[in-house]
Amino acid sequence: MSSNGTQVPDPNRTPYGYVPTEAVCITFLVLFAISGLLHLFQAIKYRTWWMIASLVVGCAGEVIGWSGRLWSSQNPGLLDPFLMQITTTIISPSFMSAANFTILGFIIRKIGTQYSWLTPRWYLIIFITLDLASLVVQAIGGARASAAAENDEDADPGGRIMLYGIVAQMIALTAYVILGTEVIVRYYLNKPVRKAPEPQDESVETLGEKKVHSNGRTVLDSNTKLMLLGLIVTSVFLFIRAIYRTIELNDGWDGSVITNQALFNWLDGMPITVCTYTFNILHPGYLLFRKAKGTGTPAALEKA
Repeated sequence: MSSNGTQVPDPNRTPYGYVPTEAVCITFLVLFAISGLLHLFQAIKYRTWWMIASLVVGCAGEVIGWSGRLWSSQNPGLLDPFLMQITTTIISPSFMSAANFTILGFIIRKIGTQYSWLTPRWYLIIFITLDLASLVVQAIGGARASAAAENDEDADPGGRIMLYGIVAQMIALTAYVILGTEVIVRYYLNKPVRKAPEPQDESVETLGEKKVHSNGRTVLDSNTKLMLLGLIVTSVFLFIRAIYRTIELNDGWDGSVITNQALFNWLDGMPITVCTYTFNILHPGYLLFRKAKGTGTPAALEKA
């Protein structure tokens, strides 16, 4: 590659080990841009402001990442777009997983905190903290790997740090799924871990109207079931993506996994696309919150 930026589209001379397919890059870029704009509109409409910090920011990161890949499809030998895409596509799903953690807290508050070992507020505190920690680790690793690559040094140590961040995220997801599953099982078996709290004053109720079984258990309405379905779908695809990224980074920046474009498209781009559109379709704004109250803020968890 000459200093004036002239490129030779030889897969062996690109940071990827291949030349990203332009049509694929454009497709994912447009999909994430549309979903991000929809999430922004939905967050404003339903006043679920925390969805901006999670899904909108996550989609924005994916747009940046796929823009980098599109840039690389036209300039295969440039290092900057490669570093831009690998950092943002690794980090962005961390913002999206925060939505899962937050929504589970709202569902627990709706069906009854007596079925959970943790209060909704502590779910939010613990899992968002773990998510932020994994995000910071991934960012540090990405910065080190990028600096090493720009100086023509070994980027694997930085990639190793990014790997630790991905593993931390996967551990948090695993704990979240286990605890969330236990809550739902306990609900259906009506096996609470503690005495049900006293009913709160209706003025602080921010979730949909509750109906109660004859045995005192809150009825799991169709909207809440749909929201649970959304959490299941996104959790599965976040796991698929996390497992792929773990194998990829463990294999190294020159390994056979990271240099396989099809694996990246199907095991990173596709799962995250499914996640973000799942929450566009099964949005907590209309499934969990009353429009009359208009409060879709995590602050509501403080009452639980």
